[in-house]
Amino acid sequence: MADGTLRLEIVTPHRRLISAEADEVTAPGFHGEFGVLPGHTPYLVQLGVGILSYRSGSARYFLSIIGGYAEVGPDRVTILTEVAERAEDINTQRARAALHRAEERMMGRSQDSIDFERAELALKRAVTRLGVARQSGMA
Repeated sequence: MADGTLRLEIVTPHRRLISAEADEVTAPGFHGEFGVLPGHTPYLVQLGVGILSYRSGSARYFLSIIGGYAEVGPDRVTILTEVAERAEDINTQRARAALHRAEERMMGRSQDSIDFERAELALKRAVTRLGVARQSGMA
């Protein structure tokens, strides 16, 4: 690993999705987005639904993340998540269809209902996937 970089590992229950050097990482924390640069103070944070991005040199990469945890150290970031998708793995037609279905399910439902909460989470996932595809120029 080069001086002044981070070792980024993104791991799901099924595979190691990313193992790369990064100059910076930005991730969706449960309580808001956070950024990590080399030399960061160690900590553990719960992840939310959102876009994880990292920069390596002049290239920027985007992934959708759905929950999990990030372990941060001065020279590494380890992401443990149930679901992570790279932009090239996202089917934008399916994501748009999921967005439409979630919006329909939310219409006329009480915000207190479990079905509304599930639809809201599905909506966030679809919006995140489409955002990753758009930012990567794949939408």
